[in-house]
Amino acid sequence: MLISADQIRAARALKNWSQSDLAERTGMAVPSIANIELGKQKPSAQTIAKIMEAFALAGIKFTSGDGVQKSYGDISVHEGTEGFRNFMTDVYETARDVGGEIRLFNATPANWLKWLGEDWYFNFYAKRMQAIKDRFDFKITVKENDWDFIGKNYAEYRWFPEKLFSEDASFYAYGDKLAFLDFKETSVRIIVLHQKEFAAAFKALFNCNWDSLSIIPHK
Repeated sequence: MLISADQIRAARALKNWSQSDLAERTGMAVPSIANIELGKQKPSAQTIAKIMEAFALAGIKFTSGDGVQKSYGDISVHEGTEGFRNFMTDVYETARDVGGEIRLFNATPANWLKWLGEDWYFNFYAKRMQAIKDRFDFKITVKENDWDFIGKNYAEYRWFPEKLFSEDASFYAYGDKLAFLDFKETSVRIIVLHQKEFAAAFKALFNCNWDSLSIIPHK
């Protein structure tokens, strides 16, 4: 994985590290760190590995799209539009590389469009998911009488009884990960647990509800 100068600076800012702090933890010279961040020096793969390892040990993870986030062992946290997009990119990459069952419970499509942006969702994410739809089995439950099936080209939708539905909390199981999505009026926060057993248990529970409680949409 390649990381950018912007990511290195952002990671230092998250840890409140100076260039000297990073140099000390990687065994590099301070001028080398400075030149990398200024784009004057192209780091080798070995140097990149040293930098990433130093931040990983400090609880910092680099994500796609020049992203940086705090990591808590098997738990990662994403916030805001950029964090949500990084999360959805992880869903796509897992669907592409791992496939299998993907289960989204208690989805409110309006939340996805609000925080991701309609253009990003439909013209970027949805098209990529549709292109690989043969690699996974995606099922989504939404509130009863909600016809906004924004992922209908790559996922199957059913309604969940309105009295049991919550518009502020959604749950996503994909690959070996289980995510909890907390939507507020002015914020969105996603907590991802990378734990195979919990993800499998949630998928089993979802499938039981899908068969027994969900409602096939009808006009």
